[in-house]
Amino acid sequence: MTKINRRATKPSSTARSRRRRRGSAGGGGGSGRGKGPLLWGVAALAVLSAAALTVGGGTPAESSSSSSDSEPQAAAEESNRPSSPPSPESKPSASPENEESPDSISSPSSPSSSPSIPSSGPGTFTTAGGGSGTVGKGARTLRYKVVVEKGLAQSAADVAGQVEDVLADRRGWTADGRSGFKRVSTGSADFVVRLATPGTVDEICGRYGLNTRGEVNCSVGKDVVVNLKRWLLATPVYADDVDAYRALIINHEVGHFLGHGHVTCPGPGKPAPAMMQQIKGMRGCTPNVWPYDEKGRAVTGPRVP
Repeated sequence: MTKINRRATKPSSTARSRRRRRGSAGGGGGSGRGKGPLLWGVAALAVLSAAALTVGGGTPAESSSSSSDSEPQAAAEESNRPSSPPSPESKPSASPENEESPDSISSPSSPSSSPSIPSSGPGTFTTAGGGSGTVGKGARTLRYKVVVEKGLAQSAADVAGQVEDVLADRRGWTADGRSGFKRVSTGSADFVVRLATPGTVDEICGRYGLNTRGEVNCSVGKDVVVNLKRWLLATPVYADDVDAYRALIINHEVGHFLGHGHVTCPGPGKPAPAMMQQIKGMRGCTPNVWPYDEKGRAVTGPRVP
């Protein structure tokens, strides 16, 4: 085929000279013998066109059908994309008071000055050693442990000391005349105070259907679960007194363990109850972290339905 194409498309110099002589003699180049090379050129052009289609990958119909071959691949890629997260479950009606909404939370300090807070941890804990004496003169003494998630910079002993101070304060739950507390490190305990990363808090509280969203604390079962983020950053209201906010966390969540539900602000200018969700806003109340005042009177307000 290649030899035929070469002769058809490139006639010899002798043939070209003959055609020039014949054309000038005939006056119009229209004799029957002069059509031979033209027919050869047309035939060669047809052969070359067919060869080009064969080398190019098929007929135009085959090329158009190949575009539909990509559709199964596109479908496969779509199936590999992560699906949309399911909508969050509603909080359980049996214990809605245990969940605090983080909608109004903001960090009290700028990002550059905020401490480094790991988002998650191993989910295992170190128990503070030793113990405390019994505080309160109530009819029942509740034994409790303090544990800190492993890998945190916070010392279990230091956290235990702060919890002890809160529960021993005369404005705390011992003022109810029914409750006493004793920290232990071995044996059984009535409840456990856990300081944990936001991710671990979400996991523990989530087992009970509570959505803490990496932001807040909860009290579930025998666990008083403290979010490291709140322990370190507090809230804007308590930004200048983080220790006070830590007392509020302990009093609020231990209050849930004791069976107390949420209450709201009793009136403008009055102390905010410890069982009020102060994280949502003060509603006209003044900051307060204790369930009782200096005179042993309960600081409370209308119960939240």
